[in-house]
Amino acid sequence: MLLPRLSSALGLLALSMGVFGQDDSDVKSIPLRTHSLVSPYLDTDMQSRWFDFGGDTIIRADQYIRLTSDRPSQQGWLFSRVPLTATNWEVEFEFKIHGQGNLHGDGMAIWVTKQRSTPGPVFGSTDRFEGLGIFFDTYKNNRPGVTFPYVMAMMGDGQTTYDQANDGKANELAGCSARGLRGASVPTKARMTYFQDKSFTLDLQYKREDDWQRCFEIPNLSIPSVAYLGFSAETGELSDNHDIIRVDAKNLYSTSGASGKSTRPEPVRGKSTVQQKKSGGWLWFFFKLIMFGGVCYGGFTGYKIYIKSRRSSRF
Repeated sequence: MLLPRLSSALGLLALSMGVFGQDDSDVKSIPLRTHSLVSPYLDTDMQSRWFDFGGDTIIRADQYIRLTSDRPSQQGWLFSRVPLTATNWEVEFEFKIHGQGNLHGDGMAIWVTKQRSTPGPVFGSTDRFEGLGIFFDTYKNNRPGVTFPYVMAMMGDGQTTYDQANDGKANELAGCSARGLRGASVPTKARMTYFQDKSFTLDLQYKREDDWQRCFEIPNLSIPSVAYLGFSAETGELSDNHDIIRVDAKNLYSTSGASGKSTRPEPVRGKSTVQQKKSGGWLWFFFKLIMFGGVCYGGFTGYKIYIKSRRSSRF
């Protein structure tokens, strides 16, 4: 009976040593307060510390940032004041597109571009942009065989014009139909995940809560190293409310270098996040130390009992 116990203890000890010796390859995150927005959105001086807004944008501090109201010929925008310089990042935001009537338009856009806070004809922002634009197009102009709302990505080079007459067909890098996105009965959310020069993915939630649908994935995407995060919307003869409710941005990093080089987190303003990271690291170290010690103690105790029994059996 003692030999199986001793073997189990020693096996557990070896397994624990193997686990503790492995590199932690999980992707970790640090909140990017400079690119996040939550209610009430504004500081005491009725401005946002990290974002600028303009055009027809209105802010209701307890509910939403409304880029356009359900009225014709409106444009509104919201852009970060500082560039998004993290190497790898994730931006998840909650939004709502809704209005009265069966006919509606035109849509909204998310930007990670060198340009910022510049009104224009592309969903309320400038044309010939440099960087990434993602368009939530709710009105079909001329794209046979495509179901709307349609979500698509375009990589701008600073010279190319958005193909507005054909709903961006000539510019499309990737896209997906999202029927039910407008006026959904659950909170509508989008999540962008970017690993520099490796991949960009867009996931959507609009069918059921916590049910994320992969819209598209773009390999080997390279976004300008200095680019601003922004949102904009536009209405024409047809209109809709385009609301931003919450933005959560994170810096992603890996300490193991599982995907090549080890990526360290970008500097984050403020002390609380850094202190939390250090505290979490020490707690995990002590937890592993305690577990390792417990396994060693169990193995040593089992071994003593086994030796004692062997000596007693001789007599």
